[in-house]
Amino acid sequence: MARPVWTGVLTFGLVSVPIGVYTATDSHTPHFHQLQRGTADRIRNRRVNERTGKEVDADDIVKGYDVGEEYVVVEPAELEEIAPGRSKALEIRGFVDLDEIDPIFFDRTYYVGPRGKEYATVYALLERALDKTHRAGVATFVMRGREYLVALKSEDGVLTLHTLHWADEIRDPREEIPDLPSSRTKTGAKELKMAEQVVSALGMAWDPEEFHDTYQEKVAALIKAKQAGETVDKAEPPAEATNVVDLTEALRASVERARGERKRTGAGSRAKSGARSGARSRAKSGAKSGTRSGAKPEAKSGTKTAGRSRTRAGKGTKSRTEPGAKKRTSTSGKAA
Repeated sequence: MARPVWTGVLTFGLVSVPIGVYTATDSHTPHFHQLQRGTADRIRNRRVNERTGKEVDADDIVKGYDVGEEYVVVEPAELEEIAPGRSKALEIRGFVDLDEIDPIFFDRTYYVGPRGKEYATVYALLERALDKTHRAGVATFVMRGREYLVALKSEDGVLTLHTLHWADEIRDPREEIPDLPSSRTKTGAKELKMAEQVVSALGMAWDPEEFHDTYQEKVAALIKAKQAGETVDKAEPPAEATNVVDLTEALRASVERARGERKRTGAGSRAKSGARSGARSRAKSGAKSGTRSGAKPEAKSGTKTAGRSRTRAGKGTKSRTEPGAKKRTSTSGKAA
C-alpha cells in the first residue's frame, strides 16, 4: 500500500475527519544518471560550502533570504511557529460549482482517504454530497513548507484533491505570446466552414486508453539497441508550416483524408466487433457442448490473473549491479 504524502484533518462546517493525501499519478520520464563523457564515472551533487569547499551535513543547513547586503536566516521551527497547526489542517472555505473553475488553474491531483475505518461514514457522506451537487470544496493548506490552494472533488467514489495555481500565477497570453491574432483578424467564411468540417470529421470519443507515451518507448528502444550494438531509425522531420496561399487546398485535403480514415476505422471496428462477437458465440457453444459431454471449460479468470501477474512482474523487474562491480557504458552501441 502507498504511504500518504500528507496527513491531517479535513474540516467542513463543524464536521472533521482525519485524512491522508496520496499521490494519484506516475510519470513515464526516463531516469538517467549523469556520467563523465568517455567513462562510467557517476557525477554526484553534494551540498558544499562555497567558501570552504567542504561538504555540509543536512542538519546544519538553514534557510536564508537575500535582502541585498545580507541574508536573513530563518529556522524551520520559526516557519512552523508563525502558522501553528496550518500544516496539519485542511479546512474547506466553501463549495463552488466545478464548471466555474477554469482548467488552467488545475495543477496536480492527489487521492484523499480516511485515516481509519471508523471514519468511512463521514468520508462517504462528503464524497456523495459533492458528487450529487457537482461542486468542489475550496481550501488552503500547508504541505512541505508551502501553502496550496486546492479543490476537493468527487471522482468515481473517491475524494480527489487538486492543487490550483494562485490567480497571480496565471500569465496573460496577450503579454506572453508574440504575433497572437486579435479579434479583428479576418478569416474567410469559406475557410472557416472547411475548418469546422475538419473538426467535425476528426470528432472522436475521449478514451485515454487509446493513447500511450511513444517517446518513452522510443527512448527504451534506443537504449536496448545501443546495448546490443545496433542502430535505430531517426524520426521523420516535423511537417512544414502551411502556406496561406495553399490554406484552402490544405483544408480540403484534410477533410477528405479525415473522412477516409473514419471509413477505414469504422470498417475495422465493425470487423473487430464481429470477430469478437463470433469468438464469444463459438466459445459459448463450445463450452456448452463440453459441459454436456462432461468436460469443464477453462476458467477465464485464471487466464486474466496470470496475464496481469506477468505484466506486473515485467514492470517490477530491474537490473541490478553487484556491490563493488564496475559498470560499463555503451555509447555508439558497443560495450566500452
